[in-house]
Amino acid sequence: MQPFTVHKGKVVGIDRANIDTDQIIPKQFLKRIERTGFGKFLFYDWRYLDGQILNPHFELNRPENEGATILVANENFGCGSSREHAPWALQDYGFQAVVAPSFADIFYNNCLKNGLLPIRLAKHDVEYLLHKSKRADYELTISLEEQRIYDESGFNRTFEIDSYRKQLLLKGWDEIDLTFMYESYIEEYEKKRWSFE
Repeated sequence: MQPFTVHKGKVVGIDRANIDTDQIIPKQFLKRIERTGFGKFLFYDWRYLDGQILNPHFELNRPENEGATILVANENFGCGSSREHAPWALQDYGFQAVVAPSFADIFYNNCLKNGLLPIRLAKHDVEYLLHKSKRADYELTISLEEQRIYDESGFNRTFEIDSYRKQLLLKGWDEIDLTFMYESYIEEYEKKRWSFE
């Protein structure tokens, strides 16, 4: 994973509540186990008409939203079935953070485990961001170290994140990387364990 320290990026808003994981990445695309290649299927049923033609009315397909790296949505984002493919698809598309008033618990944890930063903000703050995201050039800056999200118009909020998950994101580590930090201790334990058998 890439370390997440400070990110400044274009914002796109999808003003919908209860966006479930089957909308984020439909089940027919879950056959692969690689973490890449899912971005083209992100929000597939909304992005495409008849599976081929881009829907010009869907937010991600509007030219002014091209290159957005911060997604803002409404409450209960990522509800539905548990699938790590959902954060994989968001990341593969180019998103580095998702902002919403609330997230489904499993989705929230899957994001953190895969290096995608989910940020919970108060509903009125999210409504402000959704409104501002209608501007083609709207950007936000996220400082994970400071746990702060802000724009150049005076919006400035802090957000909560578990300190353990924060440190993993800052270092760009997943739990396997963390385990490797203790490799010498594990090897020593294994040698002792075999000596008793």
